Amino acid sequence: MLKECASKAGLSVAAVESGTDFTGAPTAKLQLKSSTGATQTIETSERLGAEVEQKPALREELASYFKTLAKRMHSPHPDVFLTMHGLPLSMQQFSWPYHRSTSGADSFILHGVVQLAEPGSPLHAKIAASLTVTFAEVLPTLEQPYAEAVTFNAIRKTLDLGQLELLKSGNRQPVPVSTRYYSFRQQRFIFSETSETKRDEFLGCKVYWVSARLGEHQPAWIADPYDAQYLDCSIDDLRTRARELANQGWLALDASGEYAAATEKLAAQSETFTKQMESALALLKPKFNEAMRSGHTNM
Repeated sequence: MLKECASKAGLSVAAVESGTDFTGAPTAKLQLKSSTGATQTIETSERLGAEVEQKPALREELASYFKTLAKRMHSPHPDVFLTMHGLPLSMQQFSWPYHRSTSGADSFILHGVVQLAEPGSPLHAKIAASLTVTFAEVLPTLEQPYAEAVTFNAIRKTLDLGQLELLKSGNRQPVPVSTRYYSFRQQRFIFSETSETKRDEFLGCKVYWVSARLGEHQPAWIADPYDAQYLDCSIDDLRTRARELANQGWLALDASGEYAAATEKLAAQSETFTKQMESALALLKPKFNEAMRSGHTNM
């Protein structure tokens, strides 16, 4: 079923490997390849295929996930996500799916690495995303295609709040993935309230990093639903703001209106974006709770 959904989204399966999750349960690792030659690996439990076969809602959401992934893979560095404060982050080495905490806590845990995507930087955070049992009930499953967006956005939000530090080395740091990010009344996730100005700043910064700084001026995807969820707006809002930035000469949009390359005008702001990143890094240290340094290795 996973291969079928991937194929319908325009992705081919380049390789399949067997793995194990944190508890030793078997997993399947699929290396997916886009028409541009980009590759991305996803990892799921072996039982997911059977669950998808039995539940049409899971099948629909899985198909949507692969379509999103296929579009992101047409952009350079599909693993890079930007924070509101201008930190480009590469999401790496996530050991999907979530597993029950081994420390006795009533929660599910996911390990991963958040790497600062500045070339040559050693700064990173080993994280232990902690998803509460209550919040787990909101998600269809705790597998990558269904929990990735809220997890990555919770990581970005934790950095926005100054509750996560990027280091050269260190222990795992906790990232809460809880109902604080979910409105039961509205039945949706809410991470940040943003204005048009904030969305403009976010998109300009994202296109600078993904297109100009990291992608040799290849176009970045500006209509990512992960970003829409993170910014609490619609994909149409992102397209509209991108068009306005293009009209102002900051971005060069393609015919679809979903991919934007950095113009010379935007690339010339390199020093501004670098200083923004440095300021964001500096803000993490004084706000960081020193007690967090003392362990968390058994989560």
